[in-house]
Amino acid sequence: MVNPSRKNILLLLTDQHRLDSLGAYGNTICKTPHIDSIARSGIKFDNAFTPTAICTPARASLLTGMLPHKHRLLANFERNVGYMTELDKNLKLFSHYLTRAGYRCGNIGKWHVGVNNGPGQYCFEGLHYPGWAPPVDHPDYLGYLKQNGLPPFKVTDEIRGTFPNGEPGNVLAGIYKGPEEGTFTYFLGDRTIEKLKDYARGFNSDRKPFFLMCSFFGPHLPYYLPLEYAGLYDPSRISLPCGVDETFQNKPRVQMNYYAHWAFDSFTRQQWQKLTAMYWGYVTMIDMQIGRILEALENLGLAQNTAVFFSADHGAFVGSHKLSDKGPAMYDDIYRIPLIVRWPEHTRPGRKCSRFVNLIDLTPTFLDIAGIPLPDQFDGRSIVPLLEGHEVPDWAEEVYAQFHGHHFPYPQRMIRTYDYKLIINPSDINELYDLKRDPHELKNVIDDKNYNDIKKELMVRLYRHLQETEDNFYHWMTSACEIGVTAEDASLSSY
Repeated sequence: MVNPSRKNILLLLTDQHRLDSLGAYGNTICKTPHIDSIARSGIKFDNAFTPTAICTPARASLLTGMLPHKHRLLANFERNVGYMTELDKNLKLFSHYLTRAGYRCGNIGKWHVGVNNGPGQYCFEGLHYPGWAPPVDHPDYLGYLKQNGLPPFKVTDEIRGTFPNGEPGNVLAGIYKGPEEGTFTYFLGDRTIEKLKDYARGFNSDRKPFFLMCSFFGPHLPYYLPLEYAGLYDPSRISLPCGVDETFQNKPRVQMNYYAHWAFDSFTRQQWQKLTAMYWGYVTMIDMQIGRILEALENLGLAQNTAVFFSADHGAFVGSHKLSDKGPAMYDDIYRIPLIVRWPEHTRPGRKCSRFVNLIDLTPTFLDIAGIPLPDQFDGRSIVPLLEGHEVPDWAEEVYAQFHGHHFPYPQRMIRTYDYKLIINPSDINELYDLKRDPHELKNVIDDKNYNDIKKELMVRLYRHLQETEDNFYHWMTSACEIGVTAEDASLSSY
């Protein structure tokens, strides 16, 4: 039987979204009025992080509530180098628990959690739009274009650099030759509104609650935009991030390799300003669709009964640290994410929270809002107490993250406090950043003796976390790091 007091839940998720592209987080040029409106009427988290800065593992963690090393979907299948490509069929996603409690669950947009298995295999209503980029050949999108008299998808004026081998580099941006209504972003806005109307009928007639996720493919590159968004912002007004001053001195060699792969020096400073302007244009185009969705929520009489979440699977470099996309570099640019929540009658408008939260904390939060007991598999912690403004004395004073590779295996583990960040790189030099003195993470102080005590403390905390979460990466730290404790059976002699 459905509990009539249960709230609906709407999750608006973007892909590869920089925190500093949003007005709510301080951007004074890029226009995001609709996302900002959620912050004004809800709560904004200033220290939200992803468990891993790559699409498939992050999304699998959100859906399962588990850290990547537990659900084992460790890399995007398009660049897979031997890892699993589908979730274990025995795993239960949060949608399983919601539907069992009487919720209807829907997913509109990007899935990217497996090659073949889509939302329908996991208790979600909604079509499978496969892959990392908008599938512009999908029958549903093609039918939408035809039904609305819109032109076929076409792009011109692509912007790309040159690979180290002299071949044309990755496409970063281009001009979509059609109106805004023909973009995949607008199409997903339409499909989300259609699903909201369907869910509104069920909610208004028999109070059947719903969970709906609208997952945009952007602002992930390439930035294929109509002219009005591609030229929305004047590149000359854009200041490039401080990270463009990266020298890679005393940094892992892999970062220099990625710098070459993304052909940073193929572009002039003015071109990087243009690319940033187009990225912001993409952000604003998504914001417009979020505005349409929020307006529909209001017009359908659902706003007061719906908890609205806005977040992203991970961040983006967009030229910071002379990099694009994401990869084996655990900077805040790609690990820190936006998180804004509006929960009517529970969140006081306009609040900010500086506590550390993780994307996997949303999974238990959804069930908590629905009044459903949490399963043991969840690694996150419900943020409902934070949403309601309660003091939580035992809340974590640090956040952890992990990475397993993209293009090639490359394991990393991270602990970040408010003041410092430690990264363990088995194949290269470790990293330690003083975030008070060096917020842009340009100077690695891992070998600075003045930080020895900090380094040892963080290594012990990271080591204990890995043990507690059954992450076997701790075996490497047993011999390679100053963990300050006696290793338990380091040689596996008990075998």
